[in-house]
Amino acid sequence: MSRQNEIHIIGGGLAGTEAAFQAARRGLRVVLYEMRPGRMTEAHKTPHLAELVCSNSLKSESLTTGSGLLKAELLSLGSVLLAIAQEVRVPAGTALAVDRLKFSEKVEEALLREANISVVREEMCKADPARLTIVASGPLTSDSLCAWIESFLGRDNLFFFDAISPIIDSTTIDCERTFFASRYDKGDGPYLNCPFTEEEFNAFWEELAGAQVADCRDFETGLFFEPCLPVEEVAARGRMSLAFGALKPVGLLDPHTDRVPYAVVQLRPENVEKTMYGMVGFQTRLRIEEQKRVFRMIPGLERAEFLRYGSVHRNSFINSPACLTDTLQAKNSPSVFFAGQLSGVEGYVESIGTGLLAGVNATRLATAEDPLVPPPETALGSLCRYLASPRSTPFQPMNFNFGLLPPLPGRVRVKLRRKEAMAFRAMKKIEEWRGMIV
Repeated sequence: MSRQNEIHIIGGGLAGTEAAFQAARRGLRVVLYEMRPGRMTEAHKTPHLAELVCSNSLKSESLTTGSGLLKAELLSLGSVLLAIAQEVRVPAGTALAVDRLKFSEKVEEALLREANISVVREEMCKADPARLTIVASGPLTSDSLCAWIESFLGRDNLFFFDAISPIIDSTTIDCERTFFASRYDKGDGPYLNCPFTEEEFNAFWEELAGAQVADCRDFETGLFFEPCLPVEEVAARGRMSLAFGALKPVGLLDPHTDRVPYAVVQLRPENVEKTMYGMVGFQTRLRIEEQKRVFRMIPGLERAEFLRYGSVHRNSFINSPACLTDTLQAKNSPSVFFAGQLSGVEGYVESIGTGLLAGVNATRLATAEDPLVPPPETALGSLCRYLASPRSTPFQPMNFNFGLLPPLPGRVRVKLRRKEAMAFRAMKKIEEWRGMIV
């Protein structure tokens, strides 16, 4: 069989299996490589494909949440994994949670029934750029495959450690308590500053230093290094360690008081539209509920809505803006696609989504059609554009959130109605786009 009619997929996780289904059901011959059980990772417990290694929840199904809108789009586009998830769901309120063992077993059974899919249980240490390939090996990619990725994309384009700060919806920041400024009015643009009084800072420090951190898996211990210490680790070194570090107010004058604040938290725009702001120097291992509680003590963030929570964990991911197009193809070799967490997305559903798009686009490439990306007004389209967009700040993995979507043409004051309008627009666009890929 000619290479144009066959695709190799490296990795049998959520992205790899979804990509395999999409390509096979469009007539492409698929060879899916999975190194387990011959070689296990530190996180996996079973030999099954599409194993859920963390939570069994695929999060909310509400269209006014990022996870809900993305799931709705993927179900509309024919996601096989989400259809199986619906079959093995367990009670979880408004969330889609699954029986994790039944889920992976059903995915594997369905794959093995597909005439166009062959599953090879061995480690792939490299890919052939001359062959149509999807690399979806996940956050715990093997050392040998990582070595090939580094040689293929360049040594500076593969990362193994994630230290992520929270991102906040700009519409939920209190502008009356914050101000725009750069230190000494220098730099390429002003930060949004949240100024502390001494009393406010002391109360914040006490809560931060005593807050509960998330559980850490054995293979993720000892990850910290000085430039990326979690903010709570810095706080634990003493009250002034933050005030003289990431929260130092030097070179900033609060126009509300005409004074230099006692301490200040700086927020940096995450996109051109400035719908999202990242907390500078706030990489953290705090539990999500603790992040909400403690970080809302920061002046101006009392009602903050977090589009992404902070985390510190082991993670292999590529520098997607430098390496990928928004169709998930490698810029230096269009026959090679990347999908899943390795491509720079966070989350189960995001991994499924990039796998779906990679499978569709690989098939289009094999049949001499141009690869496509959904419209920017959609969850999947905006997420893929985030991966490929040039950045002035270091790239960090992202889950889908409404801050990635372009603003509505008119102002909608009520947040829920704004999200409802964005979701309606996204579903309309995804239905139109679906007709192009069936």
